[in-house]
Amino acid sequence: MKRGFYTIMAAQFFSSLADNALLIAAIAMLVELAGPPWLTPLLKFFFTISYVLLAFLVGAFSDSMPKGRVMFVTNMIKVAGCGLILFNEYLRIGQMPAYWLVLFAYAVVGLGAAAYSPAKYGILTELLPPEKLVVANAWIEGLTVGSIVLGNVVGGLLIGPRVSHALLSINLPLINTSIDTPPEAAVVVIAAIYVIAAIFNLAIPDTGARYPHQERNPVRLLVDFSRCFVMLWRDKLGQISLAVTTLFWGAGACLQFIVIKWAERQLHLPLEQGAMLSGVSALGVALGAVFAARLVPLKRAVHVLPMGIAMGIAVIAMVSLKWMPAVYLLLVLIGALAGFFVVPMNALLQHRGHVLMSAGHSIAVQNFNENVSILVMLAIYSEMIRMDLRIQSVVVIFGLFISGSMYLVMRWNAANHRADPHLDRLIGEVKH
Repeated sequence: MKRGFYTIMAAQFFSSLADNALLIAAIAMLVELAGPPWLTPLLKFFFTISYVLLAFLVGAFSDSMPKGRVMFVTNMIKVAGCGLILFNEYLRIGQMPAYWLVLFAYAVVGLGAAAYSPAKYGILTELLPPEKLVVANAWIEGLTVGSIVLGNVVGGLLIGPRVSHALLSINLPLINTSIDTPPEAAVVVIAAIYVIAAIFNLAIPDTGARYPHQERNPVRLLVDFSRCFVMLWRDKLGQISLAVTTLFWGAGACLQFIVIKWAERQLHLPLEQGAMLSGVSALGVALGAVFAARLVPLKRAVHVLPMGIAMGIAVIAMVSLKWMPAVYLLLVLIGALAGFFVVPMNALLQHRGHVLMSAGHSIAVQNFNENVSILVMLAIYSEMIRMDLRIQSVVVIFGLFISGSMYLVMRWNAANHRADPHLDRLIGEVKH
């Protein structure tokens, strides 16, 4: 790999680690503030909304300066979001419940993440040739998964009684007046992790990639984004990979909350242990990503679609398990199936986007689609929780949706190949 690739990976690891630890701390803060249970999945909803509303802006922003600088700025926005979470008591308006301010502050962190993502993935296409993209995606997904696992563990430890008591006993005169609960102490540590990621961002070398002057007029940016959106969905390979990644990330966002709720209701585990359990499937994603990098070349990326059907079936099997060793094995299997089919799809989508348009713009289109899916699925899941639907029923519905969706995508891909038997030749194209 070229110089700077591992610096990018380190920056991504710490930023993603903080993202996932912060989710657990924010959930604990909602519990601390007596927020209703259906608000918990809305945390991710508020985090994700910026990906959708600002999709037409973040691509141009990502391409307006070197990607390392973009990543630094956006990590500092996340630090600001942590500050808003800590000082929510001072920002309350009238009788507004404090838990709504936690959601707003988490949305600011999501704003930083939305602007960070096009730079994170776009720099890979600037730095590496197409044949390295599956391997690079395996690296970035593997480390992201590692950060998810560790982030859930770190978040669970930080809100746990032993570590939180030690943190609250530290004398920090400048901030101790605002920090008196375990979730608040956890947020301070998480903000420091974001700062570490920002320091790595400063060490990322400039790839030398430069794009035409980026438009600043919002109307023209929206028109340009719409053009890129239509272009990627009309591309035969782009539309399949975009459909798969869109469905996968929507399902993945829900799965994280489903596992936590399932651990509470079926396995009778507290939040900190359920959070750690939700990270177990992420270990499987890392394993699946490694196997995908070794076994699936870019030109055969669409051949991994059946793994999505198998993943949905494995999710349904969760309803019958209570024995912990079997629980761990099944969660690892679900993750491995997910990693094996999403990494090649992600690499194919990046390649087609880079061929058809700029790196930042294509990733912005991808993020828009994926996060619309996340918003819709989280809203549906939140409504299921509000209706007090049994978690076993939610798991079955979720698994059937995954398998059914992947089956329809496979039928769609087969129809495309019947119309153009030599469709895979497009994977070999390079940008002129």
